[in-house]
Amino acid sequence: MKAALELLVSLIMRFEGCRLKAYRDVRGIWTIGWGETAGVKEGMVWTQAQADAVLRMRVSQFLLGVYKRAPMLWLEPPERAAACGSLAYNIGLGAFNASTVKRKTNSGEWELAANAFLLWNKSGGRVVNGLTLRRRRERGFYLSAGG
Repeated sequence: MKAALELLVSLIMRFEGCRLKAYRDVRGIWTIGWGETAGVKEGMVWTQAQADAVLRMRVSQFLLGVYKRAPMLWLEPPERAAACGSLAYNIGLGAFNASTVKRKTNSGEWELAANAFLLWNKSGGRVVNGLTLRRRRERGFYLSAGG
């Protein structure tokens, strides 16, 4: 799990960017640090160390949640778990649990699972270019594990 955790932290840092002052994301949700939304309120300010520590803690929680929902990943290269963890961090564990990505991963249908990442490129019903790019990168990372 450690390798997947380090890969996932790296992916999140690449995709999310870090802002130390609370801001509203594209859906209007208060966000801070590396995409953290839990308990965030207008006017909050964090240090870089605080943002990094919260990221590691939350990413660990999400990765464990992904392994719980897609136990097949325990047997796979860490890139697959990291890609799924990145998706879950962005869309939530509930949405990940209902996703084709999870179902096809659990059945070992790697190519179909990878292609299903591309379905998660919308916010508020609109295609978001940044999400499209992120999903392509997650898909590529998932497939880089081989199989």
